[in-house]
Amino acid sequence: MLQDKDRIFTNIYGWGDAGLGGAKSRGDWDNTKAILARGHDDIIEEIKASGLRGRGGAGFPTGLKWSFMPKEVGARPHYLVVNADESEPGTCKDRDILRHEPHKLVEGCVVAGFAMRAHKAYIYIRGEFVNEAKALQKAIDEAYDAGLLGPDAAGSGWAFDVYVHRGAGAYICGEETALLESLEGRKGQPRLKPPFPAGVGLYGCPTTINNVESIAVTPTIMRRGASWFSGLGKENNTGTKLFCISGHVNKPCNVEEEMGIPLKELIEKHAGGVRGGWDNLLAIIPGGSSTPLMSREVCDTMTMDFDALRAAGTGLGTAGIIVMDKSTDIVRAIARLSYFYKHESCGQCTPCREGTGWMWRMMDRMVRGEAEPHEIDTLYQVTKQVEGHTICALGDAAAWPIQGLIKHFRPELERRIAVHQAVVNAAE
Repeated sequence: MLQDKDRIFTNIYGWGDAGLGGAKSRGDWDNTKAILARGHDDIIEEIKASGLRGRGGAGFPTGLKWSFMPKEVGARPHYLVVNADESEPGTCKDRDILRHEPHKLVEGCVVAGFAMRAHKAYIYIRGEFVNEAKALQKAIDEAYDAGLLGPDAAGSGWAFDVYVHRGAGAYICGEETALLESLEGRKGQPRLKPPFPAGVGLYGCPTTINNVESIAVTPTIMRRGASWFSGLGKENNTGTKLFCISGHVNKPCNVEEEMGIPLKELIEKHAGGVRGGWDNLLAIIPGGSSTPLMSREVCDTMTMDFDALRAAGTGLGTAGIIVMDKSTDIVRAIARLSYFYKHESCGQCTPCREGTGWMWRMMDRMVRGEAEPHEIDTLYQVTKQVEGHTICALGDAAAWPIQGLIKHFRPELERRIAVHQAVVNAAE
């Protein structure tokens, strides 16, 4: 269990002042000038050594991602873009960072932007986050007034500006290249890669896109050292992580814990346990709605880290943990997610545009049992035809919840079909 002295987000619940004074009292903006004085490449190497992996879902090594940016700045400026378009159902960690710890993000933008030789950062924030956008803008204004942003950011001699851009609530804009399209004023549709954003990104310039949490933790890592961060968690899954626990628990919460904490311990110590006790657990979605669910048997011994969850056929994703007890209509729950992905598909790729609608309609029938047993396999085959055949991962996100349902709850699908068939036969 994480000790208080190792917590990065000490005001995640908003008990303290979110303003500049409160942030400084918690250690933010503590001699940022000295961090930048270490130089561009030294900062990147420190983040690499820390083992920090992206906290937005993909889990790509953050320092390695930064190192893809060109070492020389030519005619095209470099940009940092922060993905604050938190749209994944079950996920609400970035929202609380923006509400209560905005200065960690703003300082992180300065550190990360400087490391990548960028003079500007754009924070793309979800349109529905009205109060969060206001809190973020207030923090940015305070930083400008204090000389922490602007032509001489934190007295470092490096010019750095931060801009807030509000989105319009499209899930697809959480995909980094669709976010860039939206930021440039066009319809949010993913771009083909290559070219990758580090070469051709925002306005055709070298760009790195990172999640809010990934950027917000970097100043603390630089101050306390890579060895401190890498000493927490597990090998290849280092540091701390914000976990969002919702659903059928006694105390839904956001909590910062070590990577690799046992799932059962996480829920029982911080969320008050499963409603009705652990034996009443049916299934858990571990990383936001796009990750395949796990049955109770898998959850018993699962640890919350990228590698263990991948080995179990699911993923850490955003660490949005959705707990479902035995009162849940599991087929209906997954059908509801299928509708969400059908609705949020941008329609650019045929497998996703057509497949998400097909899968939802099939799932809608499965809820009522209006299907034949062999159609379960047909449904699974369609998910495989969608998965991996689209420009971005939305097709995968639509396919994986259904695959998880079939893997762990196929008997329930078969039971519904049998019950419906029995009703039809009795009526004839």
